[in-house]
Amino acid sequence: MKIGLVGYQGSGKSTLFEWLTGVTADPAQAHTSQNAMATVPEPRVAQLCEIYHPKKITMAALELVDTPGLARDHSGNAARLALIREAGCLVFVIPGFAGRDPLTDLNSFAEDLLMADLEVVTNRVERLREALKKPRPNRGEQEVELKAIDPILSHLESGRPLTEMTLNEEQQKAIRSFCLLTEKPRLAIVNVADDDTDLARFQSTSTDSLPIIGVPVGLETELLRMAPEERDEFRNEMGGATVDRDALIRSIMSASGQMLFFTAGEKEVRTWMIRRGGTALEAADGIHSDLARGFIRAEVMNCEDLVRLGSERELKAAGLVRQEPKDYVIQDGDIINIRFSV
Repeated sequence: MKIGLVGYQGSGKSTLFEWLTGVTADPAQAHTSQNAMATVPEPRVAQLCEIYHPKKITMAALELVDTPGLARDHSGNAARLALIREAGCLVFVIPGFAGRDPLTDLNSFAEDLLMADLEVVTNRVERLREALKKPRPNRGEQEVELKAIDPILSHLESGRPLTEMTLNEEQQKAIRSFCLLTEKPRLAIVNVADDDTDLARFQSTSTDSLPIIGVPVGLETELLRMAPEERDEFRNEMGGATVDRDALIRSIMSASGQMLFFTAGEKEVRTWMIRRGGTALEAADGIHSDLARGFIRAEVMNCEDLVRLGSERELKAAGLVRQEPKDYVIQDGDIINIRFSV
């Protein structure tokens, strides 16, 4: 899944992109997009390494996309919105410096995305209604599609994003190709001034569908560029609050609806990304398609149990290694080993 960093021009998206990925944004790609990976930190990997002493460690990573900034006057936004639609999750970057009201900007940006979706859905509904005025062989399919989309249009017209609507199977099918912006999971980052000390104030305005986190993006990026011994001194001089980069990356992963599971052994300890609610069969397919095709069962251990007991041998002796079928839902902390036939 691609994570799109989105916002108005001058919001600090490219600076955030550099801080999270370590890759400096290329100005030549300002009107297209730039992709880079951000490793998802996982403290439990170190504990697993103490048990397995693996030859190799591989960490899962998020693919972040620095998308072109939208213009406040809407000029040229159609092409920019098309690039944003390719992302599976949106991270709003909102300026909270130079006297700007971040919540007003956030609402304005969210409204721009909603209006873009409204235009797409309205156009489709109008075409369907026009087509249904004439006898056509696929009239029944069009009636079904219109019935599915009409409530979605009404929801958007009421000014609410699709993250606040439960879509049935027919509705999901009808709008799948639209890649609607307000249907995507989202998180907002308020880019505050370097000397801002009250980052906690944004927590009160967060919601389950839109978490909001304050980050002094410029300060954090400047600290990243420094030698480790210089960072503490510079941080103290600035007097502003700082944000744990690792925690923010994990928050973005969580907002995207994804989680981690483990595979572990002497050859390699590795973290893998999977959607929350994903099954053992999906996990197997994520590791390698051959494992999914020949899936027999998943051997599942809990990381905390393994660390507590110290070895797989002790875990098996305690009856804590489970055999799970393909529809088993992966849980946080699961270590899995796929048994399959060739």
